Amino acid sequence: PITLPMTRRLAFSNVSDLLRHDEALIAALTEYNAHGRRDSVPLKNFHWGYTVSVDIGNPTRTYELIVDSASAITWVGGHTQYVSSTGTNIGVPVGGTYQYGSFQGTLFEDSMTFGTDELSIDRMRFGVASTSQDFVFDGVLGIGPRGLTRGILDSPEATLPTVADSLVQRGAIHEPIVGIFFQPMGVGAPLIGDGEISFGGANRQRYTGTIRYTGITAIPPSSQYWGIRQRITYGDTLILDYTAGIVNCGYTFLYIASDAFERYQAATGGTMNAANGLLQISLRQYFRLRNLYFNIGRETFIFIPNAQIWPRSLNYRLYGGDDDIFLIVKRLESPTGSGLDFINGYVFLQRFYVVFDGSIRPRVGFARTLYSRATSN
Repeated sequence: PITLPMTRRLAFSNVSDLLRHDEALIAALTEYNAHGRRDSVPLKNFHWGYTVSVDIGNPTRTYELIVDSASAITWVGGHTQYVSSTGTNIGVPVGGTYQYGSFQGTLFEDSMTFGTDELSIDRMRFGVASTSQDFVFDGVLGIGPRGLTRGILDSPEATLPTVADSLVQRGAIHEPIVGIFFQPMGVGAPLIGDGEISFGGANRQRYTGTIRYTGITAIPPSSQYWGIRQRITYGDTLILDYTAGIVNCGYTFLYIASDAFERYQAATGGTMNAANGLLQISLRQYFRLRNLYFNIGRETFIFIPNAQIWPRSLNYRLYGGDDDIFLIVKRLESPTGSGLDFINGYVFLQRFYVVFDGSIRPRVGFARTLYSRATSN
């Protein structure tokens, strides 16, 4: 695989911004427009996500694109204007609305390079914004399933190749596989940067043991994304039986169905903090926390007690004191059975290496990392 660094953009002013960010995304997942694509309300002045540097066109211009696993189209021009003498206007209108802004534009074809000539595409198709609203990023690098581009072209069933698909076609990589690694927020000064994205396979240096794969669920709306089935237990207490949900790097917290959340709250004894909307526990309750167990496929992944709390070094973002303890499990507004019963967000991905495999039979893989049992929070 070929690996690129990702840069964390963490500039939300308070927890209200952070929660509104996730809430807008959740609403977007369950709402589709006439073309089967999601609609949502963008959030203003929100700077949160992970970006990669991409070089496009001639003369080469570098764009900082936010990595989005809930979309599959890549586009530029949200902040830095697209200028190139080698670009070809395909003439197909494209657009999208995200939690951090929206754009309208046209499909173009041009050269695209990801940090190294090994990872270059001579004729990549991507969107170029003619107008954008509330965007502080240059655009989006979509790493979601290819089916999310359905409806963009004239034929309702036609799809656009994703970046991974295009790299396969070019011969730069052999399989449309994307590996994601995040450094936890509470670790302190990054040892290897904020995170990494690998194309063509998993980066063996970033995980331990074996990657365990599970197929994409057939239950909508989770089936549209990197959707899986999983079961969650807290110690010996069943929190959420096998059901469908998604793995997504655009969400901050771990979300579970409303009835599952009530069971988790009762088991932990957490009380809702009115200022930030998160469950809060005492130090004594923290020492009594049990592990959360995620049964995915035939494997069990463990969330130790420290993995279940917000990094205390960032408590000031939550209107909390230095020693306050907040849980990172949040409530979805719908009960079990909605087709989107959990969202394994960033707090999950910072503990496990995740692989998105967009081959003929799409699947998601998980592996443990050196941070799976970290006590940095």
